[in-house]
Amino acid sequence: MVKLRQMFLARLVSRRGDVEWPPPSPDLSICDFFLWGYLKEKVFRGRPHNLEELKMRIREEIAIIPLEMWRRAAENFRHRLQQCIATEGHHLPDAIFKK
Repeated sequence: MVKLRQMFLARLVSRRGDVEWPPPSPDLSICDFFLWGYLKEKVFRGRPHNLEELKMRIREEIAIIPLEMWRRAAENFRHRLQQCIATEGHHLPDAIFKK
């Protein structure tokens, strides 16, 4: 932390820095609300036996995610950001979490 303070002076952004930064919001991140759950379902269906096989299965599954699915996830992300702005950073309504 000392090195960072020396490097960024009074502009350190973190939970204990000069500029307070809130904890990450899993309801905003595409990886948190879409990718990890999707991959977990697909990758572990084949029950990888070692780390290399797990990595290979993750790469394979990411490569075959349809472009339209990525587009929907990105649109959902934009919608979540708009909701966050509309609620001035407060909790998002449960309605946007329904499929």
